[in-house]
Amino acid sequence: MTNIESSEKAVTGKESLAQQLARCLDSSQIAVDNESLNIWGTDWTRSFSINPSAIVFPKTTEQIVELVKLAPELGISLVPSGGRTGLSGGAVASDNEVVVSMDRMNQILDFNPVDRIVRCQAGLITAKLQEFAAEQNLFYPVDFASSGSSQIGGNIATNAGGIRVIRYGMTRESIAGLKVVTGTGDVLDLNKGLMKNATGYDLRHFFIGSEGTLGIVTEAEIRLIPQPENQIVQVLGVNDLRNILQVLQLFQSKITLSAFEFFSDLAMQKVLEHRDALQRPFSEVCPYYVLLEYDESEDDSATEAFTEAYEQTLVLDGIVSQSLQQAASLWELREGISESIAPYTPYKNDVSVPVKDIPDFLTEVDQLVQTHYPDFEVCWYGHIGDGNLHLNILRPSDNTIEEFYERCHSISPMLFEKIQQRRGSISAEHGVGLLKRDFLGYSRSDAEMRLMQQLKSVFDPNGIMNPGKLLTSSTV
Repeated sequence: MTNIESSEKAVTGKESLAQQLARCLDSSQIAVDNESLNIWGTDWTRSFSINPSAIVFPKTTEQIVELVKLAPELGISLVPSGGRTGLSGGAVASDNEVVVSMDRMNQILDFNPVDRIVRCQAGLITAKLQEFAAEQNLFYPVDFASSGSSQIGGNIATNAGGIRVIRYGMTRESIAGLKVVTGTGDVLDLNKGLMKNATGYDLRHFFIGSEGTLGIVTEAEIRLIPQPENQIVQVLGVNDLRNILQVLQLFQSKITLSAFEFFSDLAMQKVLEHRDALQRPFSEVCPYYVLLEYDESEDDSATEAFTEAYEQTLVLDGIVSQSLQQAASLWELREGISESIAPYTPYKNDVSVPVKDIPDFLTEVDQLVQTHYPDFEVCWYGHIGDGNLHLNILRPSDNTIEEFYERCHSISPMLFEKIQQRRGSISAEHGVGLLKRDFLGYSRSDAEMRLMQQLKSVFDPNGIMNPGKLLTSSTV
């Protein structure tokens, strides 16, 4: 068969599939053109081959039910897709799967002001929920750099964290109820927004963090909280990793922190190179920086904590925001890192260890990378207050993407062994997806993985829900 004939056959096959999918969806909700396949078939990882057979854009839970029931008949698998901001390949379609985009299920459906619960569709953009909460003089605390494009369903699928976990917890803490379509086409209305519900297994928690492998979340009931006070931001310069933990303890003894972030000077350099309008927070160059945020009413206590830290030489310098605009600029030094290093095609690791172990862990991993790949730049940052660190290895210009990822992947077992020794996690908030699927055993026991496989079999007996993600073929 010639290449032209093969190409024509592939196109014909996709057109035929589109006709079959039109049994449960309008033709305007189905895309098989190459541009759509390339856009919706992947996420931010950009390091896996993509090969979806079609993209569908359902508008209702009922349409997803029909699609799920049709899938085994057509011999297709489904990849749920939100804002495609994932960093572990969880939304990549690489084996002729049909991508189920939630883009058109993006509405706020109801708001209960008494219980402070908003019911929304899974495709709602995170920032839109935050804006809605603010209009009600309430607050949705889950926040991160991609909030302007990430979707609520994707946040739930990965149990997303972000910058304020130290105070408000992960996405899980905000979820009062879920509507889910399982791999059998059953619709589960879980917990129904209740505060107290002692009627056996709380199935909603199986789906939070399941990465779409058990079913598709179509709606969520999300509990909002009172608006916090105006926030003050400090950025501190630190010359020793161990001092950071002492600074954390000192501030926590005096105030309630909303955020406690960490980034290296290399990370700051990349942001400043990328965003000309930003400048260093103070003249002294420090190896490490801490950004912390707290309620305005605690500013005096925070100033007292900074004074003690400075007198004990735990910090070298610091700056306190004097306006909302300055606070936002200081946050850009931290939140702009991911975007600024994107041109380097970084190999990302999102890990967590007990907070007390962070200095030794960082030192060991730096030594590991420098020993094996001295030509690599290592960019550290993360939510150090909750033990979550982002290790970004930057690709040298003379390495192809394939060569670079292969080299980085080869040292992952050594990195994960160090995490395992500290009872940590190989994925703190980005999920497992394809990127870390083969390494799950470093964070989960054999017994845990067997139980996860059994849960998968119960909720998705036909194996159509995001196959190949999270669990390896040997455990499915």
